[in-house]
Amino acid sequence: MLQQHPGLYFAPSGKHRYGMFCIEEIQKESVIEICPIIIIPGEQAKEIVRSHVLYEYYFEWKKESIAIALGYGSLYNHAAKPNAEFLADYPNQYIVFKALELIPAGTEILVDYHAGTPDEKVWFEIK
Repeated sequence: MLQQHPGLYFAPSGKHRYGMFCIEEIQKESVIEICPIIIIPGEQAKEIVRSHVLYEYYFEWKKESIAIALGYGSLYNHAAKPNAEFLADYPNQYIVFKALELIPAGTEILVDYHAGTPDEKVWFEIK
């Protein structure tokens, strides 16, 4: 089930090359997007993690698998102080993005990809 907040768009970002924005404000705790995923298991996942164009777009999934989010799910940029979060819905195989605070119209939507482990390094370059 793909569900998106009305007015989401992908555009050039001042901090990152491109990012996700919304033409309307998004209220705190609102669902921004529910993204179905493609699960990539074990050995195939290891290959992508090592040397694939999808390296910067995957989410860790349970049991050594990774997931590629459909919709805009793999396009939200990282920030140490995010205005949104993502939650894995394992039973339904979705990734849910929610607003942590009021996000004004035209503001880039940012998530923290440390996924609950703030001391762990992320796998991509932080700009």
